[in-house]
Amino acid sequence: MSLGQQIADSLPFLRRYARALCGSQDKGDQWVAKTLEAVVADRALQADLQDGGRVALYRAFHSLWTDAVAEEGSLDESSPEGNAQKRLGLVTPTNRQALLLTSLEGFTFGQAAQIMDTDASRIEELVATAIREIEEEQKTSVLVIEDEPLISMQLEDLVVSLGHRVSGTATTRSEAVAAVAETRPGLVLADIQLADGSSGLDAVDDILAIGKVPIIFITAYPERLLTGDRPEPTYLVTKPFREQSVSAAISQALFFGSPAKAV
Repeated sequence: MSLGQQIADSLPFLRRYARALCGSQDKGDQWVAKTLEAVVADRALQADLQDGGRVALYRAFHSLWTDAVAEEGSLDESSPEGNAQKRLGLVTPTNRQALLLTSLEGFTFGQAAQIMDTDASRIEELVATAIREIEEEQKTSVLVIEDEPLISMQLEDLVVSLGHRVSGTATTRSEAVAAVAETRPGLVLADIQLADGSSGLDAVDDILAIGKVPIIFITAYPERLLTGDRPEPTYLVTKPFREQSVSAAISQALFFGSPAKAV
């Protein structure tokens, strides 16, 4: 496989990771663009990517992002990034990165250690610390939009195990909108293909018209969202999912407190 094809295959997922790490699509894409510029300008880096694949690409991103994050100025507190900045004393960027790499992106502790230039035991420690820190954040109520009963029950149990409350469940667009209007949840977990043929994407449009709330899409069809030619959701988990991946997405969504962009 050519280097260009390797990067193209990994790019949607690197963009997802950058969005979750930075808290917005625009900011995440800026860092991805810087990473690609560095790859184009550095033959040694190109060789690393040819040999190391996805791990090497994330390692290149990590190197640029880590060098710059300590130099960033204060953020506008009215923005999602500014909202997160106020809590950086509780959850450090390094801990968040370790958590995302292992939970959302599916890297092993060893692979994450290669990306972050440390050892696997250190990654395990960072992940455990991140989970403890994020668990100290305010709990919330969660609406589950899912038409498969077993998956809905699994998500409900996970939400409760994390200390949150399930405000309701919905299997259609109309049920979801009615539930949000009635209970005003603090977080929404949404499938995109619902029971009566209605769309979770349309449901999210309607929900965000009612009020701002963080949205996590959980879908078997990520390609419908990771297109690159329209606004994409910040938080996206692919089915079949690992509970750890959903937990990480919930933690990040509540950390940044930002609504997803409906497509």
